[in-house]
Amino acid sequence: MNASCARVIIVDDHQIVLDSLSLLLGSFDGIQVTGKFTDGHKALLHYQQHGADILITDMRMPNMSGVVLCGEVRKINPDARVLMLTMVEDAKQIREAIKVGVNGYILKMTDAEELLLAIRTVLEGRKYFSEQVVVELAVVKDDAFTNKAGAFARLTIRELEILRLVAKEFSTTEIADKLFISVPTVETHRRNLMQKIGAKSVVGLVLFAVRHDLLD
Repeated sequence: MNASCARVIIVDDHQIVLDSLSLLLGSFDGIQVTGKFTDGHKALLHYQQHGADILITDMRMPNMSGVVLCGEVRKINPDARVLMLTMVEDAKQIREAIKVGVNGYILKMTDAEELLLAIRTVLEGRKYFSEQVVVELAVVKDDAFTNKAGAFARLTIRELEILRLVAKEFSTTEIADKLFISVPTVETHRRNLMQKIGAKSVVGLVLFAVRHDLLD
């Protein structure tokens, strides 16, 4: 994150939530709210004309859902950073948000500290999903994560080490350096992990690690 203020657009169809969120974000150092909208179409137009470092949006809105808004923003800027802030904790809808490319997903029941952490994490180019969201995904069968019977037992010690580091957001190069192995070796282990676990994405690997308490 740059030393200058991060430009934030917030979208929520409830004006009182929008105003309160704007005041809260305005109190954070290094963050400037440059636009706040109750309508996704207006937010999209503003983003197209002025851009932003991060877009924070609700999920369910009458004229344009957060998922659709995220998709449209990514058409303008494939590297756009979008954080979903919502009451929706339904696994199916969370998966839809992940598929369209949200960088983070947290629930409105969160506190200011976690909200700031999520914003900073996304601004740094990393993903952030609140614990409640990860748990919800972990307990519901997901097409991005198939828990194959006996998968955990088939993993080697080295694969478990790499799985832990992937789940903790280490890059392939960082994992190679930490374990004193080559980058191609790490990539091979990752492919083997995906196949054994039945994961189709890094999200699947993370959910598997969470389910089997591998992040401690």
